[in-house]
Amino acid sequence: MTKYPHIFSPGRIGSLVTNNRVKYAATETNFPFADGFVSDKEVAYMEAQARGGAGIVTTQGAYPDPKGEGKGFRGMMAIYDDRFIPGLARIAEAIRRHGALSCLQILHCGREGGVDLDYCLMPSVVSQKLSYFKPPREITRHEIRTSIEEHVKAARRAKEAGYDMIEISGIVGYLISTFISRYTNKRSDEYGGDIQSRCRLMTEILQGIKAEVGSMPVGIRLCGLELLEDRGGNTLEESIESFRLAEKAGADYVSVTIGWHESSISVITRDVPMGHWLYVAKEVKKAVDVPVMMAFRQFLAHIPEQALTDGAIDFWEACRPMIADPELPRKAAEGREDEITPCIACNVCFSRLYYHQPIMCSVRPTVGHEGDERWGYYGFPKASKRKKVIVVGGGPAGLQCAAVAARRGHEVTLYERDTILGGSIKLASRVDEGAIELERPIRTLEGECRRGNVAIYAGLGVTEDLLAKQDFDTIVFATGARSRNLSFSPSFKVLTPSDVIGKGERPAYRTTILGGNGAGLAVAVFLLRNGDYDLTIIEESGKLGRDVNPFYLWQYVRLLKERKVKIMTGSELVGTDGSRLMLTGAAAGARVEADSMIVALQDPNTHWLASPAISGKEIYIIGDAKKPRRLNNAIHDGYRLGMVI
Repeated sequence: MTKYPHIFSPGRIGSLVTNNRVKYAATETNFPFADGFVSDKEVAYMEAQARGGAGIVTTQGAYPDPKGEGKGFRGMMAIYDDRFIPGLARIAEAIRRHGALSCLQILHCGREGGVDLDYCLMPSVVSQKLSYFKPPREITRHEIRTSIEEHVKAARRAKEAGYDMIEISGIVGYLISTFISRYTNKRSDEYGGDIQSRCRLMTEILQGIKAEVGSMPVGIRLCGLELLEDRGGNTLEESIESFRLAEKAGADYVSVTIGWHESSISVITRDVPMGHWLYVAKEVKKAVDVPVMMAFRQFLAHIPEQALTDGAIDFWEACRPMIADPELPRKAAEGREDEITPCIACNVCFSRLYYHQPIMCSVRPTVGHEGDERWGYYGFPKASKRKKVIVVGGGPAGLQCAAVAARRGHEVTLYERDTILGGSIKLASRVDEGAIELERPIRTLEGECRRGNVAIYAGLGVTEDLLAKQDFDTIVFATGARSRNLSFSPSFKVLTPSDVIGKGERPAYRTTILGGNGAGLAVAVFLLRNGDYDLTIIEESGKLGRDVNPFYLWQYVRLLKERKVKIMTGSELVGTDGSRLMLTGAAAGARVEADSMIVALQDPNTHWLASPAISGKEIYIIGDAKKPRRLNNAIHDGYRLGMVI
């Protein structure tokens, strides 16, 4: 019997009954072709989501207009013509094969659309706050009527393609949401004014689609809380009213979302506690009688289970957690939660979309490769030759490599000099609020290694003597980066991020951090959260945090500015004169004084290559030991090497 009886009980949407209360939520992937046609990669990805055990599986949004004004991503699926129906039907069939209900989302990206054009459509001309969106043009009344017709025709095609349900997207700055919001709708005609008038486009689209598809369930995603108060967005009460109006127009379910892409408050990052936004769904639930769904920071099954118990939601939507592991529903139902590959809210999947790249996942390298047997999503064939493999280092790269090599049938031994596995993640997990979630994939990888019979020796550093006594074919060095060795005046107290975050050493009040990369920003944030410091950051390149995910960088930069941290980019330390730092570049001639220095500059760690103990062996270097980078690089390095050993 499952410990989540509410999640894994049947649900109802209109006349349809679902196997459980889990809905894979729509997300763009950039896997389809640039002309809008469905690709094999997209079908395989969606089939994996259906095989994972969700009761409902939703496609990515498909844009409904031939001009591409609704197209917000280069690899976005299209539904504006009948010739797209066969490809869309492939996805519906793949979902149906595994017992899930199929739902197609229709999405006009509006303010975030026109990716191949030189403008975007909006109800009113309101300047863009994010530079990668196109300049706005006001949509005419004739174009509004055309857009409604395009949505209705798209719904007809979804029905012909064999889908069980249809979903309309009206969130985050997409077309419908820009009409609903006071922030972006300044119209004086019947589509502007009070909340009822601003919802007119939404209600007319819903009414038109319901008239077209009959009893087929139609739902809509709407913003329950815009988080745009600083620029005149909707109140919570206005947003709740939009859900009432959607139900009145015929919506068979509603999905509650939080924030816009340009909101100035964190929404889906680790600093937001899991389950934090459920109070908004609860308010919507009081206002409507149709099923209510919600995603947003519900990564662990006990959170939506409690929300279902409390009556806050009727369905648990999972998007990023099921990118990380499509098997999440099945594993949770079977009590195998320790085997779930956990989403860490890094949002690499999301950020890549705006660089016109296909999504990827930090913790699941097989995203987009589900249909390629070489990547082993459904399991690897055994290696033709069973090797004895030694992995040196129990951080993310080493653990991932060991786990995959073991799955392929190799005999794997892993050594970690520290008593606790995790490598640099042990430091990263202490930097800021919520960062402890970074430890979750380490525990999952450790479990996978142990289930694969990897021999793990923690607290045992590798030496020449140890290797000389071992019988092995292949050795993998995943030892992490080394701190750059720089010479300073003896009057300086010189530390590393590991000294500060890991060992608890405290720098002087007046401290300079060398390196404005991820490591440098991490130690700066850690210090500012735990004390009062006069900090200076010196970065050689022209930009701070070049290797930091933008979802987190803006928060870090804001904190640095609030705490008056001096930031010197395009500058390099070339010497010291007592407590004074001598700089070249943009900060040349500036007077910078410090009493301690934190060296956050890192270099590859290749010293083992000269070891006679590994002569004649198959040798690899991965992760930060190869090149200091980020968590996703380490895990992907480990996986890719494990595939081919």
